[in-house]
Amino acid sequence: MMNLLKKGSIILLMMFVSIFSAFSAETEEKEFNAGDFIFGHIRNAYGWHVTAVNDEEITIPLPVIVKSESRGWFVFSSARLEETGEYEGFRISNSSLHKGRLVEVMPDGSEVRPWDFSITKNVLEILIASALVLALFFSLVRFYKKNPKKAPKGILGAFEVLVLFIVDEVIKPCIGKGYEKYTPYLLTVFFFILINNVLGMIPIFPGGANVTGNIAVTAVLALITFVYINVFASKDYWKDIFLVPAAPSWLKVPIPIMPILEFVGVFTKPLALMIRLFANILAGHIIELVFMVLIFILSECGKNLGIGIGTGVFSVLFAFFMQVLEVLVVFLQAYVFTLLSAVFIGLSRIEEHSEKE
Repeated sequence: MMNLLKKGSIILLMMFVSIFSAFSAETEEKEFNAGDFIFGHIRNAYGWHVTAVNDEEITIPLPVIVKSESRGWFVFSSARLEETGEYEGFRISNSSLHKGRLVEVMPDGSEVRPWDFSITKNVLEILIASALVLALFFSLVRFYKKNPKKAPKGILGAFEVLVLFIVDEVIKPCIGKGYEKYTPYLLTVFFFILINNVLGMIPIFPGGANVTGNIAVTAVLALITFVYINVFASKDYWKDIFLVPAAPSWLKVPIPIMPILEFVGVFTKPLALMIRLFANILAGHIIELVFMVLIFILSECGKNLGIGIGTGVFSVLFAFFMQVLEVLVVFLQAYVFTLLSAVFIGLSRIEEHSEKE
């Protein structure tokens, strides 16, 4: 256990140093803009920025796939946009409406969003995280087939502990009888969120993308949970929503207050899942970046060395503390999303719960 903690501390320190170094490289020899710096790191992008060396940006180009309403399909590298700023009538917009997104420039100079199927930084991160989840699951299955009476060690051992914890402490107690058919989804969503959160803390490729801090991603995860809750719900669940037998009659007739509230609750549950994960991860990234920014802002105010150095040291220490806190958050948010999904699914199976009791 102590060796694991030591290794974790070393990795965390290396991550902090690499973040600090990467940010330092971006702020050298040019005017520092805190807003562009923060939102540039949390925003999606068509290329994967790695670092800057001698004012030269090192970026991994990604495929741009778009369909124009008038000109058809276009497939090209994002490096084309970086070289000329505009390629085949497409460019990255700087307008307030489409800032940071690919737009088609019309003959009159206006900007129109094409159908965009590009492999952006967030999309590639999702593919990498999905591949890692599949690799972990298949590796564990293959190990047990070869060694049915042995316990795995190392990464597979830690992975097995997390699997057993989620199944025994979250899925079984919350769902009860028949939990097996929900286990694959809940385990998948837990490890998908966890791996994306961990990769989001790593400042260099293949990390650094803000996947779970993107509301489109959390909306899809919440939508899948919504389908599991309502499509596989018992008849008694819908009876409780529309008839509300436990509520007094005056809350149902003549104005169906309780049925309306219960029906609204069907949609607020996934909405809460979506916003909770999105807001917590995004806020964590922003706070961490703000303290990183504070280091450089205070260095600009270094005329008074006593104050500048003192506040700079404080900012570095506090930024490191936030990095440690972020490690806890990445596990906690994956756990909370899985727990609430299991609770909502369990509540939709009222009939089966009553049979068990």
